[in-house]
This record gives sequence, structure tokens and C-alpha cells, in this order.
Amino acid sequence: MRKFMVILAAVAVLFAGGLPASAAGGWAVTYLDPVPGAFAPGTSYTIGFWVLQHGVRPFEGDLGTTGLKLTDATGRPMTFEGTPLPEAGHYATAVNLPKGTYRIEGVQGIFPPYEVGTLTVPGGVEIRPVPPEMVRNVGAGEKNPWGAVRPPGFPEGEGDPEALVGASAAPTAAAPAASPRGVASQAGAAQEPVAGLSAYSLLLAAVGGALVTLVTLLAVGGASRP
Repeated sequence: MRKFMVILAAVAVLFAGGLPASAAGGWAVTYLDPVPGAFAPGTSYTIGFWVLQHGVRPFEGDLGTTGLKLTDATGRPMTFEGTPLPEAGHYATAVNLPKGTYRIEGVQGIFPPYEVGTLTVPGGVEIRPVPPEMVRNVGAGEKNPWGAVRPPGFPEGEGDPEALVGASAAPTAAAPAASPRGVASQAGAAQEPVAGLSAYSLLLAAVGGALVTLVTLLAVGGASRP
């Protein structure tokens, strides 16, 4: 029995260590405002972005330092700190980059960083699809906090509260004008939830199966002893 408890504890530790940040209840998503259609080397651009807790709402309280972290192909990071804008959860930063390809991460204060996508200079931004488990469905009774200035794809606050439920599942943005071919904006199908099981669900099923196997083996082993 003692051996069984030790194995069970080890499985629990393994399971906890493999949970995504979204499963722990503390996560946020960084959404970009519509970006320029093309980025040129050595040119300054201002980029607006939103940090939304659970993918749908601005954090109430002191979020801390925000920004965009861009990492080049050599692994060298550059962080551009965000400046708060009048709207809750809304920030802006200015970037000026040499030629290259950069991984974009949202710096989200008290929340873990969020992988936004990639930026190619010269070229444009390619947005990584938002994992469905990182966008919480909003209840119909919850107040829509948005006014005329709001995250891409979210309805204005005067609209039907039910509309926020559908919009929050797949926020979108209008594609920037003159977007270069092959570069996806933060829009359309790229943001929609993917059908099927999430990585967390698959992990849960795998751990559950391993646990059942362990229990079965221990029971058979105990029964075979004289």
C-alpha cells in the first residue's frame, strides 16, 4: 500500500508539472491592434496591443509592466515596454528593427508571457492562432466593458450581451491594407477555436490511463503473492 501511495504521489507531481498556465486559472492573451501592412528595416512603427485576462477582459488592478518582446533568430531578445492608453488593458509601444525574423511575445505583467506570432523585416506580422482553452466563454449576464475603442473583433458595450459570448471565443481584426501575400493578420479563421481535444484534455486522458494501469499492475502483483 505504501508503495502504491508513493507511485500515486509521483504521478500527481508529474501531472501538475505538465499543466498549461491556462489550467491553473491565471493567464492572459495579448491581442494586437491592426498593424502596418509591411515593416521596413530601420523604420519606427507604433503598435497598439491589448492584454486581456482569460482572453476576454482587462485585468482589474495593477497589472505591472507590459510590452512586446521580440527575439531574433540568434536568440537575442529586445523588449519594448508598453505605455498605458486611456482604455483599460490597452497599451502601445514603438519598435524599430533591423532586417530579420522575430518571435513576438506579449509581456503581460503578473501573467506569464504570451506567444503572439512572428514579425519579418522586411515583411509583416503573422499571428499565431489563440489556443481555444485560453479564451474563456463569457456569461450572458456579464457586462460588456467595451466602448467605441475596443480590442479587435469585440462588440461595443451597447450591444447585446449575448454577442460578447460569441465574439470572445474568436476575436478578430480587420486585415491591414496592403497586407503582403502570405502574411496573416489577427483575423478570421486564424483566431477561431480548433475542433477536437485540447492538449490539456489529452494530457489528462494520458495521466488517467497511466494511473489505471499502475493500479491494475499493483493489484495483480499483490494477488499473486503467496
